[in-house]
Amino acid sequence: MASGDACHEPEGHALKTLILACSVVVATVTAGCTGQHMTRSSLNDPRFAGGEVKMVPITQEVIAAPPPRAVIAPELLEFRGEAYKIQPGDTLIVTVWDHPELTTPAGNQQQAVTNGRLVQPDGTFYFPYAGKLNVTGMTIEDLRSTLTTRLAKYLTNPQLDVNVVGFGSRVALQGAFEDTTPQELTTVPLTLSQAIGRARVDVAQADLSGLVLTRDGRNYPLDLDALNRNGNIAQDIYLKPGDRIFLPFNDRKEVYVVGEVVRPQAITFKTTDITLNQALGRSGGLNPITSKGESVYVIRGIEDMQQQQPTVYQLDAKSPVAFALGDRFRLKPGDVVWVGPAGITRWNRFLSQLLPLSSLVTNAASAQYDIER
Repeated sequence: MASGDACHEPEGHALKTLILACSVVVATVTAGCTGQHMTRSSLNDPRFAGGEVKMVPITQEVIAAPPPRAVIAPELLEFRGEAYKIQPGDTLIVTVWDHPELTTPAGNQQQAVTNGRLVQPDGTFYFPYAGKLNVTGMTIEDLRSTLTTRLAKYLTNPQLDVNVVGFGSRVALQGAFEDTTPQELTTVPLTLSQAIGRARVDVAQADLSGLVLTRDGRNYPLDLDALNRNGNIAQDIYLKPGDRIFLPFNDRKEVYVVGEVVRPQAITFKTTDITLNQALGRSGGLNPITSKGESVYVIRGIEDMQQQQPTVYQLDAKSPVAFALGDRFRLKPGDVVWVGPAGITRWNRFLSQLLPLSSLVTNAASAQYDIER
């Protein structure tokens, strides 16, 4: 028996060591669990401006300010569309009644566009007996009147009709659309909403709050989400030749939810903003076992912390009523939502790491005992 006890001495010593280590850890965790959340003293860091993070509780006063209203530049709304003006690249059909040699020089059996005449890149247009005309900016009625006057020198009471069968005026589209083919501006005015509808927004990847309309060298930001919020319908914006529409992707518009939530992840969003509740909801909510309700933090400003002081917002979510505040607290791109652990969580994690080690030591001791026997 003595030899047996001696053989079990390494196993007994290992277990005593583990029990002692557990006692130390329990004491440490117990002492630390009373303040298992960020404190002002724990936020001092010389790596950012000021050396200390600004900590702000999420209260009614913090979220009282309503979101800014989206506005449209007055000059965009003042342009209400106008009669179509001929542009370089247009294809025109001029019908001169009783004179088929002028109307259909390629023959009646050809398509209309074959008998059409192209407005050249310099804006000029040639028609027999009328000569070379600079037609850029003319309306269809202007051109009809000019041609009638010139042909009257050679024809008796000429009767003309002018139609556009190919349009050179276009609007360019870029970004998160399913179809970025340039869209023609025809004799029927085209609105921004119509152009977006035809292009079809890529709803999974688009940032609806970041649309930009470029006109005459100036960029006009347009928050489609805010303009159409709460049942409102944005006013019509009529497009002009040369306009460009850019809808950015939302791949850089992210918030990060980490810590004691069910599914830590980076969350992209396509709207103007996302609330704290929405971010937590998409992450499965607070882990009911490991999270600490009073330790819900939003860390803001870490991307530029060398230049300005970051801010940490704290939500005490021990009561369900607190989530009424979370539903109105709007996150910004780059925010980090961190949910701290409950005190018992560290102890549970230590045990989960400790038990495999204990099993390993026990197995090693048993193997040594078997060998010595």
